[in-house]
Amino acid sequence: MDASVGTKPIDNGYVAIGWPELGDLSSVSANRNAFKEAIQAAYPTAKAGSIPVQAGVLFRFLHEVSDGDVVIYPSKVDRMVNIGMIAGPYRHDTQANPAYPNLRPVTWLKHLPREEFSQDALYEIGSFITLFAVRNYADEFIAALEERPQTSAPDEAQERRDDETVTQVVAAQAEETTNDFVIRQLKRGIDAYEFEHFVAHLLECLGFHTRVTQKSGDGGVDIIAHRDRLGFEPPVIKVQCKQVTNPIGRNDVTQLLGNVADGEHGLFVTLGTYTKDAREVGRSNPKLRLVEGEQLVEMIFDHYDRFEPRYQALLPLKRIYIPSLKDGS
Repeated sequence: MDASVGTKPIDNGYVAIGWPELGDLSSVSANRNAFKEAIQAAYPTAKAGSIPVQAGVLFRFLHEVSDGDVVIYPSKVDRMVNIGMIAGPYRHDTQANPAYPNLRPVTWLKHLPREEFSQDALYEIGSFITLFAVRNYADEFIAALEERPQTSAPDEAQERRDDETVTQVVAAQAEETTNDFVIRQLKRGIDAYEFEHFVAHLLECLGFHTRVTQKSGDGGVDIIAHRDRLGFEPPVIKVQCKQVTNPIGRNDVTQLLGNVADGEHGLFVTLGTYTKDAREVGRSNPKLRLVEGEQLVEMIFDHYDRFEPRYQALLPLKRIYIPSLKDGS
């Protein structure tokens, strides 16, 4: 088994996964459909195709992983491959790290540099999936755990790379790297007022006419957008932009909503995400839409060809073709 973990898992003896908005996972019925429904409720902006994958990860973490199972944690911080064994039942703990509150105790047994493993084995444990079974190169990691050489030559199936696994990893890593680059550029490459102009330009690419308000005294409204050139015809959209990556809270969202009159709509755009309370405000108000960083990047990809040269220079992207991912649990 391979898993992503939270802060200081080696020192504190655990393996942990995220999904903090779900709360205590033991309250979810022990079937995959229940986990899918819980994810849809807690993360309404999640891509439909990703929900079965997430549900499968959570279900396995609680109900299929057992005491004595071997767990592998490839640490990006120190480039070590950490191998241990599950040593207890699931628990929900928000104190250790609020971002990774779902824990399983682990007895860590080996901490080995990546260089001691074959490149194919490293490819396999480098999957973008949070929790998965190591299949093709499990013997290599078990041999390392037992301090014995791998004497038997791998069979033909192990000798060649699992094409589907590798292409999924490559595709996911390419997408993740590009998303990180776009967010980083929008965070560091321009100031907050220029970010407002960028969002306004993106809305223009979507077919709106826009006006960016003054730097100060805007009352929480940074952009006014409308379909007609003069701005008389509905709908009028009032936009607030936050050039931050930390979660936006309820107060910021309600501030924008307070400036939205009857017949108008509110749009909140951020590079980060929203807290659970802020999402609840968005769900309960049909005239309000919340756009987070991942959705913003998708919109940029969709309309990049229409960007002005200055924004294409800010975000120098090149269209490439990568294998499509197959979602499933």
